Amino acid sequence: MGSDAADIGKLKASDFPGFVQAQFAYEQPAHEVRLTKGYWLDIYEATNGSFQAFVDAGGYKNRTYWSEAGWQWLSGQFVDQLPQFCQENLPDYPRVCVTWYEAEAYAAWRGGRLPTEAEWEYAARGPDSLVYPWGNEFDPLRGNILDSKGLKPVGSYPSGVSWIGAYDMAGNAMEWVQDWLGTAYYGQSPAEDPAGPADVQIKVEKGGWWGSNPAITRSAHRHFTDPPDYGDHHIGFRIVSD
Repeated sequence: MGSDAADIGKLKASDFPGFVQAQFAYEQPAHEVRLTKGYWLDIYEATNGSFQAFVDAGGYKNRTYWSEAGWQWLSGQFVDQLPQFCQENLPDYPRVCVTWYEAEAYAAWRGGRLPTEAEWEYAARGPDSLVYPWGNEFDPLRGNILDSKGLKPVGSYPSGVSWIGAYDMAGNAMEWVQDWLGTAYYGQSPAEDPAGPADVQIKVEKGGWWGSNPAITRSAHRHFTDPPDYGDHHIGFRIVSD
C-alpha cells in the first residue's frame, strides 16, 4: 500500500493543485500488507436504482441498519427528504450526495459493509501494486476523469477495469471506505488486515472523481477532507461482503 519516496518526488515535480500536493505525504511510507480473509467486492459502484430499493424498504426508518453515530446523525435530519437529490439522478448512475453514514446503513441492509482501505486498494491495484486499476500509465480513455462535466452510468469504461474486473475504481464517483484517516497511520499500520485508526474526524475516500486529475485517480491516493456527515456530487461508494 501507499507510495515510496521516488513516486512522491515525481508527483511533486508535476503541476498539480496545492491541495493535491498536500495530500501526497499521507501515502507514505509504502508498506506491505497481508489480507488474511477473502471478500467479495461489488464490480459496480452502488447506483441510484439499487439505493432506491433501500429507501423503498424503509431503510431510513429501520434502526437495525444504522450505527449509533449514524442514527444520531439521522435523528437530526428531515428523513422524508433523504436521500438528497443529486445531479444525474438516474437508475444506472452512481448514488452520490450521500453521507458516509447513509452508505454504511445501505451496506448493512445489503448484508455487507464498506471496504477497508486495504481491501479497496488491493481490489484496485492487485498483487503488483499497479498505479491505476488498468496499469502503471495514466490513460484518459479508461475512466470518467479528465475534463468530465458529470457522472456516467456505471460500467461505461470496460477498458478501465481492475485486475478483478471492478469498474470505475478510477474516476466517475470517488468512494467512501470504512477507515478513519490517521495521517501517521501508514507508519504504524499492522501488517495484517489493517482497518485504520480509532475514531478520528475524517473518513478516507478513494479513486478520484469525474473531472479530477491523474494524481487523485491513482489507486494509492488518499483523499481526506470530509467527515462522515458530509456528502456531495463527487462521492459514492461500493460494497464488500465477507
